[in-house]
Amino acid sequence: MESLSSLMCVMSCALLHSGLASRLKSPILPIQSEREPLTSKGMSGCSFGGRFYSLEDTWHPDLGEPFGVMHCVKCYCETQRGRKGKVLGKVSCKNVKRDCPEPSCDAPVLLPGQCCKTCPKGDVDRKQVEAMFDGFEYFQEKEKEDDLHKTYNDRSYLSSEDISPGESRTDFVAVLTGVTDSWLPSSSGVARARFSLTRTSLTFSITYQRIGRPSRVVFLDSDGNTAFEYKTPKGDSDMICGVWKNLPQSHVRQLQAEQLRVTMTTATGRREVIEGKIIKHRALFAETFSSTLTSEEEHSGMGGIAMLTLSDTENNLHFVLILQGLIQHRERDSPLVPIQVRLQYRQHVLREIHANVTAYDTDFAEVLTDLNSRELFWLSRGQLVITVETEVQDPRHISGFITGRKSCDTIQSVMSSGDALTPGKTGGVGSAFFHLHDNGTLDYQVQLVGASSEVMGLTIELKPRRRSKRSVLYDLTPEFDRPSGRATGSWSRVEARHIHMLLQNELFINVATAHSQEGELRGQIKGLLYSGLEAPRHEIPVPLAGQFVAPPVLTSAGGHAWVSVDERCHLHYEIVVAGLSKADDLTVNAHLHGLAEIGELDERSTNHKRLLTGFYGSQAQGVLKDISVELLRHLDRGTAFIQVSTKVNTRGEIRGRVHVPNNCEFRTKGEVELAEFDDLFVRDPEELKKDPHTCFFETQHHAHGSLWTPNYNHCFTCSCQKRTVICDPVICPVLTCSRTIQPDDKCCPMCVERKIPKEMKTPERLDEHPEGCYFEGDQKMHAPGSTWHPFVPPFGYIKCALCTCKGATGEVHCEKVTCPALTCSRPVRRSPSDCCKECPEEDNPPLEHADMMQADGTSHCKFGKNFYQNSDNWHPRVPLMGEMKCITCWCDHGVTKCQRKQCPVLTCSNITRREGMCCPECQEEEEELMKVPEKKNSWRH
Repeated sequence: MESLSSLMCVMSCALLHSGLASRLKSPILPIQSEREPLTSKGMSGCSFGGRFYSLEDTWHPDLGEPFGVMHCVKCYCETQRGRKGKVLGKVSCKNVKRDCPEPSCDAPVLLPGQCCKTCPKGDVDRKQVEAMFDGFEYFQEKEKEDDLHKTYNDRSYLSSEDISPGESRTDFVAVLTGVTDSWLPSSSGVARARFSLTRTSLTFSITYQRIGRPSRVVFLDSDGNTAFEYKTPKGDSDMICGVWKNLPQSHVRQLQAEQLRVTMTTATGRREVIEGKIIKHRALFAETFSSTLTSEEEHSGMGGIAMLTLSDTENNLHFVLILQGLIQHRERDSPLVPIQVRLQYRQHVLREIHANVTAYDTDFAEVLTDLNSRELFWLSRGQLVITVETEVQDPRHISGFITGRKSCDTIQSVMSSGDALTPGKTGGVGSAFFHLHDNGTLDYQVQLVGASSEVMGLTIELKPRRRSKRSVLYDLTPEFDRPSGRATGSWSRVEARHIHMLLQNELFINVATAHSQEGELRGQIKGLLYSGLEAPRHEIPVPLAGQFVAPPVLTSAGGHAWVSVDERCHLHYEIVVAGLSKADDLTVNAHLHGLAEIGELDERSTNHKRLLTGFYGSQAQGVLKDISVELLRHLDRGTAFIQVSTKVNTRGEIRGRVHVPNNCEFRTKGEVELAEFDDLFVRDPEELKKDPHTCFFETQHHAHGSLWTPNYNHCFTCSCQKRTVICDPVICPVLTCSRTIQPDDKCCPMCVERKIPKEMKTPERLDEHPEGCYFEGDQKMHAPGSTWHPFVPPFGYIKCALCTCKGATGEVHCEKVTCPALTCSRPVRRSPSDCCKECPEEDNPPLEHADMMQADGTSHCKFGKNFYQNSDNWHPRVPLMGEMKCITCWCDHGVTKCQRKQCPVLTCSNITRREGMCCPECQEEEEELMKVPEKKNSWRH
């Protein structure tokens, strides 16, 4: 096992020499924050690569582009005690490839983003599913004989097999009832809470009945201590939505072991408390209908929930009951307690089941077979009631209406040309979101932009079994307004089967056009997990399309975004993208790797840009706190946009205009100007120390996102990016004027225009001009007539753009650099960060090592302990991983640059990666044909 210091050195070297494709500049210089007390609110843990990890956390180190995430290296934050007994964290990393299990199949494959080879779909995955449902036959369905025909694009239908590890989630449930073993009166309230654990965040959706609005939700650990408290916002809704972020690993383990409890307390009137245990449950996987069961008795402390689902192929209704308080203490001496379960419509009993439950395990599961059309109709309308009653001398009963599963998640869809039945690249997009009411009505709002021809049809459909037999459930075309591209309305007769499919992510929305009558845009209708952000999901999101990029991009991708600004002038955003082909996904080491930026729509004026996030997968979300007044002004005026870029289209893949009215421009003009020069968001040094994202450099704390000139060299610009200091050397633009001067206080020479007046004058010093231009990117004043490459954190200096200060007016004009005309037949771009192509140089004879050391300092490169001459190339070596044969580095006039091998775009559906090969390949059709007869079952995830 290598030490932490060696791996951190590798990370620094990789970042120092990599020449990032997304940063159009010379190599960055990352400087780790100097040693200081941990600033994560006093928590013990480990700092690694600019991030804070809790004790006992594990992760794969990310060396940055082009190396990416080291999936075969696992780091661990180990608990240690210091001399005075203080708990400390120590990072240990090891190569886990040797620990990979031996695949049970004959032809295992290496999937993207994985370290170990696995068996193809249908082999290992099937064993996992069988183990998950072992013993629960009522959730297993018979084989679907008429399975999908595979001749059309089926990529838009995602099962759990297609979800990347970063998007995996585990669901839990809790039934909250009044406490009955206390001398205080119990509560009649009942709440049902559903939890989703993704990485270290626990999202919860809670509905409650027969209790006032709770004032707080408290999570208790295994010792009964408060682990997390959530203060519920005021409102009249019966839904509470929240997120417990950054769970310590110890609490994650307790959650997995079902040792956490949750309580809710009311603040108004008589103080009531309800509580319950958080548990895993097999029924959560397939649940699409639910019911909260309450008692009409006061202070009963009784309650329960029912989780229900329909069979995939038959009209059978499966359900699981979780009951609390229904069995009294005196009945616990009996091994079995008889109960009666009834399915009712109003006062009419439709079905009746008699069964026994144990006093200490009151879960009960059953199947109601062959529901008739009336029962299915009442189920879809939320008019069926499920009742549970004890069959004892003093019977007690609880009951509740059955409705579609309630959640804080948003039902939405992104329609893209890449997900159409016949994939295309049109640059158009469709955006839709839905709301399902208890009575089965489905409200919808749809926005279409950038279609290649007139929209002829807008429909909600099933997954087609054959291309020629699309199954349309509902036609939205009559509600579609062509001038605005919008459709708003309600689907009031949704069948129970279709509600079930909607909540299982099995429905699609299709857009047919004059040029593509089968469908130009298509998207899966999916639930978007609640994020806890204040982005207004009840409003139609901003559509993001390739047609809005300048110049327009004919891309297969599409997306949409929710954006809002709160009263503290913080920007909340959520971005969803779809439609990128699998071949494109592989080039970014995941589904999607983009950089979402906000900037002005007017390309001729100064670009005020801020990085929102870089992300893998199909979703990104976050909060941007330190926004400039100028950018807030653009958001208020609607002259801003969100742009998502990928490695394929670095200058923009999709874009959408954003209009967010806000009242953040509350200062006078003079105050704003003063604030812009004196840092608008100056923070107290003591507050900076508490911020976990603060950087400590040259004895000072710097806020995340801030810029400054370091003391060691005034020709560098440093920025703080979440505990990591990045210092970039100033890049001087090429000057074409005949006369230049080098001011003492400037890093770059400047042009001086020759004037020949009647009396010769000495050229005036530039610093005698009081006027100048303030540039938002580097947050500096620039002298009149000066030119510079713009600085955009965290990318640094952008060599493909050149800005000029227009005299005393203070106007900054930025434009793209014009590349020179080349005479060679095969020009090359020396590195991905270069703006223009060049003619290749003739190979020079190799230098001896001694000559290399005596040569000009910019003619050779040092990488690790080795020296390389100009134009040399090599494969870098990384500790724990060895030689990275898929990455090539080269020496470019003293600067080491690295790039991952560019893989060809694959159009096949079955993609694999052989060991030792850098690029994925298409699987041989013969191998696929041999595997077809082995397929026995079709599992729905």
